[in-house]
Amino acid sequence: MNQLKTFVIAAAVLLLQQHLQAQPVAAEKTSFQVAAPWNAAYDVRSDIAIVYGMDSTFAERVKSYRDRGYNVQFMTGIAWGNYQDYFTGRFDGKTHEDEGQVERNGKEIGHGKGIPYIVPTDSYIAYFKTLIKKVIDAGVTSIYLEEPEFWARAGYSESFKKEWQQFYGFAWMPQHESPEATYLSSKLKYQLYFHALKEVFQYAKTYSESKGLKVKCFVPTHSLLNYSSWQIVSPEASLAALPGMDGYIAQVWTGTSREPVYFNGLKKERVFENAFLEYGAMLSMTAPTGRKIYFLTDPIEDWPRTWDDYKQNYQATYTAELMYPTVNNYEVMPWPNRIYQGKFKLQNSDERQPISSAYATQMQVMVNALNDMPLSSNKVNGSRGIGILVGNSMMFQRFPTHKSYEDPQLSNFYGMVMPLLKRGIPVETVHMENLGFDSTLKNIKVLVMSYANMKPQAAAVNTRLAQWVKQGGVLLYYGRDNDPFQEVKEWWNTNGNNYAGPSAHLFELMHIVPSANKAVYSYGRGKIYVVKQDPKELVLSAGADSNFVNRVRRAYEKDAYAGKLQTKNYFYLERGPYNIIAVMDEGVNTDPLHIKGPVIDMFDPLLPVLAEKTVIPGQQSLLYAMNRIQQKNIPKVLCAASRVYDEKRAAHTYSFVAKSPTGTRNVMRILLPARPITVVATDAEGKLLENKNEWDESSSTCLLQCMNAADGIHVDIKW
Repeated sequence: MNQLKTFVIAAAVLLLQQHLQAQPVAAEKTSFQVAAPWNAAYDVRSDIAIVYGMDSTFAERVKSYRDRGYNVQFMTGIAWGNYQDYFTGRFDGKTHEDEGQVERNGKEIGHGKGIPYIVPTDSYIAYFKTLIKKVIDAGVTSIYLEEPEFWARAGYSESFKKEWQQFYGFAWMPQHESPEATYLSSKLKYQLYFHALKEVFQYAKTYSESKGLKVKCFVPTHSLLNYSSWQIVSPEASLAALPGMDGYIAQVWTGTSREPVYFNGLKKERVFENAFLEYGAMLSMTAPTGRKIYFLTDPIEDWPRTWDDYKQNYQATYTAELMYPTVNNYEVMPWPNRIYQGKFKLQNSDERQPISSAYATQMQVMVNALNDMPLSSNKVNGSRGIGILVGNSMMFQRFPTHKSYEDPQLSNFYGMVMPLLKRGIPVETVHMENLGFDSTLKNIKVLVMSYANMKPQAAAVNTRLAQWVKQGGVLLYYGRDNDPFQEVKEWWNTNGNNYAGPSAHLFELMHIVPSANKAVYSYGRGKIYVVKQDPKELVLSAGADSNFVNRVRRAYEKDAYAGKLQTKNYFYLERGPYNIIAVMDEGVNTDPLHIKGPVIDMFDPLLPVLAEKTVIPGQQSLLYAMNRIQQKNIPKVLCAASRVYDEKRAAHTYSFVAKSPTGTRNVMRILLPARPITVVATDAEGKLLENKNEWDESSSTCLLQCMNAADGIHVDIKW
């Protein structure tokens, strides 16, 4: 009997394994987030539909996307949301209306009417776990808890004061009264959301495993650079090594990247350059931990602007995200209903109007390129191996100002990067929280740093930096070390330590005593430059960065033996058949970049084949390089404002189904072995559709234009 029982169980397990193996693996390369139910007008055909928010319509909304073949996942805000049942007492019989984040003047900071930013107390965490339970019970196995944000100007509510007493063991200190109070307040804000996410993710993992599921947990978050600029505190890099944390969405888009920065004495928007740095900061935060990361960009943004503005800056941020060839997972857009059904002005117009046919087509070509975008071992051209040290404590010194010390527009960071980036040097950010991983500094030849805008949260940071220099690294330290946060009670001046600031500890480890008469010191096989100048001084005045660039050049070429430091005004990368180009203004020259063809211009909604593409300073470009097509005799859709399914190829025929939002214009550049005899397009019901097709003999491609449909357009080509 026992043998029969064992046999039956084994057979059942085998059948289950065979069933699971037979199931197609759900694709998870691209996604979009959406609160509205499925609609043909914004069916963008990514792999994943991330349904936003838990309410009475949640199950219905999930089903609407599942019925259309989407891998459905879940997102909600961890720091804010429509959680009125918690605030009003329906959750546990207690009102929690005192748990919003509050400014010094007593004003509650809201994300909208009746939606406060939250101090994550234990009771709030308990409430949030009940939301996660409902999501898992609904069968969702990927959860995104976005934007764990605590405003730097907050910290005056009664609930925050209680958390302070519990965490520090002494009475709350108003953060505006001293640098130490500011620093301690920010550290607590940082810790509160770290703890909240740790608790919720642990619950999600444990509960899902009890149901035989494996739930993945992600954090969509702005970059450290943006949160520091916008004066927000968030756990950021500390989450990368958190058990139960599976990855991030890098929330970088026009709205974050257009934050003005200083360079050469001028404060203005530099969207491509800022986006390049933001994506880089998100990648360097996660790369050593092996966590998955999605790069987000948005064809519009939260703030109402013009369609012309959106288009220009979408191209800039989109190009920047493609410059990182080790990432090929993308959130292609948030809120597609806002894009396809929203109305915004055109330049020099007061009339709000929907998205133009041309911009919708171009946007869909770009979105579908993300579905195809390959990983690559290629690198962005330029001198590599120059890193800029950053850390979570950048967020701790942003508000309020003490002793009149200013860091306008985060210039103590941008002073170290913009002089290099504008000279075509692809600088990297290095997170001090990741210095414990061997890979973090593996490819860095020269590291630039300052403790003017951040402080190491542990002495181990300095120990690891000193070890790296001793082994041959070259360190450039910039800073007067006179900002008021040097004096906060921290590890460098407590428990037997009596250093004036954290840099004094670093210098002691390397056995150097910086003096006014000497700037370069040796330690082991490496070198350290000490310059008594805050990095902000390099960009707040015109022409103030030349000595800095010369020092970097000497460090790179003479001390690190890394080769000649190349300067130029552009970045260029090849990924599979794609050429990704950005030519910068304010650079070393005003020369345009000429790319030899034949190439397809994918920022042009007509997808022209060009013999040469010229990109001028201040512009970006995405090109499909025809000469890198591997099998030129096999028919293929090269670029399209739709996603292609069900391809079938025979001796003289090629057919497929194209899907994209209903009512938009489809443009496709199709590679064929010969000029087509017939090109037929029909809808899902077999009705013949009008199409326009043109043959380009030089590239052996057909340009096909017709209307899109969410249910699919069947295309049949014969030659």
